[in-house]
Amino acid sequence: MIPTLDEGGCIERTVRRALAGGAEVLVVDGGSGDATRERASAAGARVLVAERGRARQLAAGVEASRGEVLVFLHADTLLPERWRPAVEATLSKPDVSCGAFGFRFERVPGQRLGFALAFVEWGARLRVALLGWPYGDQGLFVRRSALEAMGGVPQVPIMEDLDLVSAMRRYGRIECLALPALTSPRRYLRHGPLRTMLRNWAATAAWACGLDRARIAAWYYQTERAIPRAAAAAGTTSEASRS
Repeated sequence: MIPTLDEGGCIERTVRRALAGGAEVLVVDGGSGDATRERASAAGARVLVAERGRARQLAAGVEASRGEVLVFLHADTLLPERWRPAVEATLSKPDVSCGAFGFRFERVPGQRLGFALAFVEWGARLRVALLGWPYGDQGLFVRRSALEAMGGVPQVPIMEDLDLVSAMRRYGRIECLALPALTSPRRYLRHGPLRTMLRNWAATAAWACGLDRARIAAWYYQTERAIPRAAAAAGTTSEASRS
């Protein structure tokens, strides 16, 4: 299940990799202005349209889906090639309610990752090892029965992934796999890898302290918009979500 908004540049690869596991793939679009829906459909996904907002889009996808196991995926994250056996093996353990893949940036052939992005990968591994908090860009997979028991995808303006993982602990263990999903580094490169990681950690700390979610979202998205403006004012350019 993939929530999208203007992801025409990457959605086809993401859908095809997910379909390679033999599962139904739902793309839930929040009103894209590009060719996201058409490209997702051409790649083989079932496409739905829902009110914009990742949590709302995921909830719409859950309602329309049929499987007992649900995988929540970002549009720029590629599942491992043999993702389905890994998911099935993990959820075959009766004490596991939810799982996630490892976090790894997708590599460009012939190019080194660079220190900053490598440090972000290390930070993600440390976060999972110490706190057991995987983010949505790691590909979360859950039992439908547990998701329904907790009341569905938490309807919050930001950090629904951490709410989901936190609530799932009431129904079983969270297992984080070493097998990595591959996430595009585009957002980190656009805003600066270390700056983006620290901003994400600050939002996570605010979440852990129970601060008002609307205030966290307002701050997070305001800083996200401010960073490109600052880069443009300095005469710089950059190319390529929370970790």
